Amino acid sequence: MGSLQERITSTKEGSITSIQAVYVPADDLTDPAPATTFAHLDATTVLSRGLAAKGIYPAVDPLDSTSTMLQPRIVGEEHYETAQRVKQTLQRYKELQDIIAILGLDELSEEDRLTRSKSAKN
Repeated sequence: MGSLQERITSTKEGSITSIQAVYVPADDLTDPAPATTFAHLDATTVLSRGLAAKGIYPAVDPLDSTSTMLQPRIVGEEHYETAQRVKQTLQRYKELQDIIAILGLDELSEEDRLTRSKSAKN
């Protein structure tokens, strides 16, 4: 994979875009085979079975998906900061799901309820 990715580069004459599908055993992104593969890629788009089951399409998981292009010098400071805040909010929502499952919605603070309402698709 590394030698293939090294050959895919932009030149004065043009560039090549490569899109690859990677099988992730048991949806474990830390499995050594996919983790090694991801290290060679500029971006990864992770599709989520959980999001698809909720009817959210495209079922792209923004927390597990990555891009080397998401840098302030490339996308601009405002876009970068907005993306980081969205990721933080979605990560907090993910954490709240466990709390809600154990204690219920009534036990959330007002701030956590607001985070949940911003993040949840009802």
